[in-house]
Amino acid sequence: MFEVRIHGRGGQGVVTAAELLSIAGFLEGWHAQAFPPFAAERAGAPVVTFCRIDDHEIRSREPMMRPNALIIQDATLLHQINLFEGLVPSGYLLINSARSFDGLGLGELIRQFPRMLVVAATELASRHLGRPLPNAVLLGGFAAICDRIPLDSVVSSIRSRFPGKVADGNVGAERAAFDFVRAQMKEPAHAQAD
Repeated sequence: MFEVRIHGRGGQGVVTAAELLSIAGFLEGWHAQAFPPFAAERAGAPVVTFCRIDDHEIRSREPMMRPNALIIQDATLLHQINLFEGLVPSGYLLINSARSFDGLGLGELIRQFPRMLVVAATELASRHLGRPLPNAVLLGGFAAICDRIPLDSVVSSIRSRFPGKVADGNVGAERAAFDFVRAQMKEPAHAQAD
């Protein structure tokens, strides 16, 4: 089973991101589920949600203790709560930020989790969508860093959820994040931490 935990704040589309990722997994022929461990949160409050993807039916609805991937939609949460708890050593970590790992105070973390990258998802969303919603953008970055879900399936999940210009803006930002992350993956790890 492949498990993704997504952290952010209320109003950033954290739950929608997990739903879009699960739809993309379903489009790839996987069994998938997405669920938040809460009923509703006020805007700005810390939010976490989960997405599981597997090749057989998923019955568990328990919180994730050992996720394979973390997507952090709001870097202000980094030093408030233990976001990295349980992330498997071979796990993927994608953080929404225009700052480097050292700038975020995470320079040492790159030694523990070599598959971690930052992408300025809020800026890309503002540029392509006209709104600072990082959720779909980060899914493009996730498709680049993790080969589990291809970009085309994430694009299809977005187009199935949003109409016209909203879908076009999200897809444009998502593709920009995908390209940015792929370019970053070609750089040595020490260059990414600078």
